[in-house]
Amino acid sequence: MGIKRHIYNCQAGCPVESTLQIISGKWKSVIIYHLLESTQRFNGLQKQMPDCSRRMLSLQLHELQADGVIQKKVYPEVPPKTEYSLTSFGETLKPVILAMASWGDMYNHRQEYVDDNVK
Repeated sequence: MGIKRHIYNCQAGCPVESTLQIISGKWKSVIIYHLLESTQRFNGLQKQMPDCSRRMLSLQLHELQADGVIQKKVYPEVPPKTEYSLTSFGETLKPVILAMASWGDMYNHRQEYVDDNVK
């Protein structure tokens, strides 16, 4: 599967650093978020992330696979059919990604949030 990146030892602050090392970047968390919903094909992910180039999506999928977060299943068909899904290890990121989604929703509606907390 390739060489896995070094994951830091747990010293002060390192658990967060280790998490960020796996899900950092603009697209990895988004990919994981979409895979929480269901198994996806490459083109399906591409449609959900139109600002992500095909090359970048491919690179991010490869890194997530190398880190054991997702798995790739290739069906022996013509043309080839490839599906991506979360591994059981990747599923453990669900609460992290859902918390990020919740915070992002709050941030996107922050004026409403600010108005509610000023009253």
